[in-house]
Amino acid sequence: MSQVLPYFAQYTHNVKNEILAGLTTALALVPEVVAFALLAHISPLVGIGSAFIICIITSVFGGRPGMISGAAGSVAVVIVSLVVQHGVEYLFAAVALMGLIQVAIGLLRFGKFIRLVPQPVVYGFVNGLALIIFMAQLEQFKVRDAAGAEHWLAGAPLLLMLGLVALTMAIVYFLPKLTKAVPASLAAIIVVSALVILGGLETKSVGDIASIAGGLPSFHLPQVPLEWHTLVVVFPYAVIMALVGLTESLLTLTVVDEMTDTRGRGNQDCVAQGLANITSGFFGGMGGCAMIGQTMVNLESRGRGRLSGVVAALALALFVVVGSSLIERLPLAALVGVMFMVVIGTFEWASLRILRRMPLTDVLVMLLVTAVTAISQNLALAVLLGVVVSALAFAWENAKRIRARKYVDAAGVKHYEIYGPLFFGSVQAFGEKFDVQNDPIEVIIDFKDSRVADMSAIEALSKLTERYHRAGKTLHLRHLSPDCRQLLRNAGSIIDVNIQEDPLYTVAGANTYY
Repeated sequence: MSQVLPYFAQYTHNVKNEILAGLTTALALVPEVVAFALLAHISPLVGIGSAFIICIITSVFGGRPGMISGAAGSVAVVIVSLVVQHGVEYLFAAVALMGLIQVAIGLLRFGKFIRLVPQPVVYGFVNGLALIIFMAQLEQFKVRDAAGAEHWLAGAPLLLMLGLVALTMAIVYFLPKLTKAVPASLAAIIVVSALVILGGLETKSVGDIASIAGGLPSFHLPQVPLEWHTLVVVFPYAVIMALVGLTESLLTLTVVDEMTDTRGRGNQDCVAQGLANITSGFFGGMGGCAMIGQTMVNLESRGRGRLSGVVAALALALFVVVGSSLIERLPLAALVGVMFMVVIGTFEWASLRILRRMPLTDVLVMLLVTAVTAISQNLALAVLLGVVVSALAFAWENAKRIRARKYVDAAGVKHYEIYGPLFFGSVQAFGEKFDVQNDPIEVIIDFKDSRVADMSAIEALSKLTERYHRAGKTLHLRHLSPDCRQLLRNAGSIIDVNIQEDPLYTVAGANTYY
């Protein structure tokens, strides 16, 4: 009972706030999901059905209460070529396989590796996503002519659209200063929609994108041949979608943790995302993951528990089944204004204020991740590049820290006291610190303030030992940590490892660092 009550407390955080936040989030989800479905060359109803399934499953079983998941654009970008070349049935199979991969990653507890993502990469990821959300809203300022060609709004329609967007943003910004009884985003959508509908104003609406009338998704086995060729086709897409989805989900989880001063469960969320995508694949849906824009809408509407996500999913279903005619009349300007406020709230403005105080490498990593995220919309690639560049920069800085102090004791034994880690980046500098030809018969390398870290370090020690052996001299290693000694034994090294404590030696010569 003591474990069950806290779990259900995540649903009943504040029922009124959770319900209102869920309704607001659902309204913000509709145009985004429809746009992503059209981007992936599939029916808008498929996108909304997928969002309903993914949102409700991850809200109930996910590792981060308050986080909203759905049919995301980052996944839609990946599946375009699969749908165009092979059709939607192959997409459904790939989505189900994507879910299986994500469940495996969660069960193997690989979600913890999100801790290896440096803060500059997180900044770049969040800023890049804010730019993506912003650029996606600009599409709502375009219209199609009779010939089907797109062009930008101009004249009075543009001014009206901009005015309604500005009014929405003003309500979202100023209303919380007056009252917090109703989420500002929901109030803005209601006020602007009433103004447009009751005033008979001619402006773009949700229905101008696509019709959302229909029914709930039903069970559907992917109609693909059960043969090796099918796996060859769908597996690469499934892997990429799984990694992209988990990357966005886990980084969004990290951002929400920081905003709410709580801690989500990454591995649990991996499993929940996987279960949601498996279900979506077997109900004829597209893949999805956490959506940082809608998550920000939910949080700013004071949705902190699981109930807000459940309400958002159920509201989506109601929109499709019974409320499509009303939802299709909602002005896009109201939803664009809400998302513009999300962009402002999502962008890490603090990252710009501290640019001059950040190391140059961190600045470059942040800008790189931001640019790759915004341009390619390949989140996994952007984060991977950021992590790799950060790791290489870290390795380079540590490689320069290898130091050695040398002296000869009263017994004529030459000592090298090593400072700094010995790993692949520092082995060359390490090897240059020894004077094999002029050293005495017996030499001791002291690793009290160092550590043998990897195979490159072992190989460097082996080569150094061989050089001393060829010169007819003996090399001893001292003060190796237990894990370093085990690493040497596992490698079958020829190095003479002395695991005894050092005797006390007196210094015969001057200590020298080089």
